Amino acid sequence: MEKMAKRMITQETFDAAVRENMEEFEMDPDEALKDAVKQFESQGVNLNCIIQVVPPVSSDGKQEPTHEVLKVLNSLCIVKDSASVQDVKADLKRFTELCSLELAQRYLAAQKDAYPVILSYCKKGVEEPEAVFTALSALAALTNGQPDLLNAEGQQFLLNILKKYKAESSVTRVALTTVRQCCLKHEQNRQDLVKAGILPLLTGAIKQHGESAQIVKEATAALKVMTFDDDVRVAFGQAHEHAKMIVLENSGLKVLIGAAKAHLDNTSVLSELCATLSHLAVRNEFCQDICDLGGLKLIMTLLAEGYEKAELIRQVFSAIRAIAGNDDVKDTVVNAGGVQLIVIAMNRHMNNSAVCEQGCACLSVLALRKPENCIVIMENGGALAAVQAMRTHTNSINVQKQACMLMRNLVGRLSNLSQPILDLGAEDLINQYLKTHQDCGDVGKAALRDLGCHVELRELWTGKHGSLTQ
Repeated sequence: MEKMAKRMITQETFDAAVRENMEEFEMDPDEALKDAVKQFESQGVNLNCIIQVVPPVSSDGKQEPTHEVLKVLNSLCIVKDSASVQDVKADLKRFTELCSLELAQRYLAAQKDAYPVILSYCKKGVEEPEAVFTALSALAALTNGQPDLLNAEGQQFLLNILKKYKAESSVTRVALTTVRQCCLKHEQNRQDLVKAGILPLLTGAIKQHGESAQIVKEATAALKVMTFDDDVRVAFGQAHEHAKMIVLENSGLKVLIGAAKAHLDNTSVLSELCATLSHLAVRNEFCQDICDLGGLKLIMTLLAEGYEKAELIRQVFSAIRAIAGNDDVKDTVVNAGGVQLIVIAMNRHMNNSAVCEQGCACLSVLALRKPENCIVIMENGGALAAVQAMRTHTNSINVQKQACMLMRNLVGRLSNLSQPILDLGAEDLINQYLKTHQDCGDVGKAALRDLGCHVELRELWTGKHGSLTQ
């Protein structure tokens, strides 16, 4: 089944199947399209990159040779050696609109060599802000979800644009978007751009356009992506090294926290900033630096004042979870009333699995190696909130896992807390989790063991010669 799920077909094959349904089997267009989709899906074909529309028909009833995105691309190709960006402005804008509709549109365009054509127009318009904005917007739309398209020439172009137009907000914004998209799930692009000097350009954009919510958000997101380890094709990435460079060489923490203070009324920007801070808190001293720069105080304020906003709270929890890896920060959070605020926010968004997952993880980190914090968590209903989260989100592995981790940390050094947690119904919920998610049982069994419950542990190897018992 896994092999079948990876099968791909071309757009031409799909279009031919739809036409065949109409011509050979006399189906009406909608029926022909639905039947083609059904047939290919039943064969395990991935249609994510296929434009699922009836092939266009001309006014005289004949089939058109291409989809609109390819017609526009063809128009751009014909005149690319002679026309200026201004001459093809309408076509570039239409190309951008079509590529922005769905992945299938831009995938088809890329298959027909759209990238070098669009990049050539980008380079043509490099001296005119309006022209480069138009062409770069097309490049941003084309590369969305297709980072493999970016080559060394494109990387250098983006770097040059961010340097040349650093004072031009509209061009800067679309360049930042392109950088972010081309680095998502692409380790080589990240490493190449970082080596070429992208990081100071990103932090510089935040400093220069600190009043622009869009630019701050895009630049912050681009910084965050530089710390990802999400490219399955690469065994070992440079995520940690990039995070260190952002903090130590580019004053990333100071820049981000300063930017947050300028956008306290913008939930979207604050969420992105919190998410990025959580990715930069990779060392004990960085966690402390965030506190010293006023970052923790800001985060606690957001937690207290923004608890109604689920997405913001999720990212705030994520930031606290990361920063509280530092034991001193744990105490600061708890002493500032953080546990009460976390529990209140969890209860407010109990139906949101992502908030519950991060909330449990947050409390789990605060409880780790800190018996006094465990007591505060119990007294303020943290365990009750975790149990309720397990009860509400029985199908969410991550919620179940983080709740179990919290319970383990609560009783790890205070075994007397086991009974109060069991009285909340934890044992039955954990056993239910083990039945529902049999392949993720280690955390659940460990929680039962630490709570003093009966648990069946398989002894896979006894030290004797032979293979593991399955």
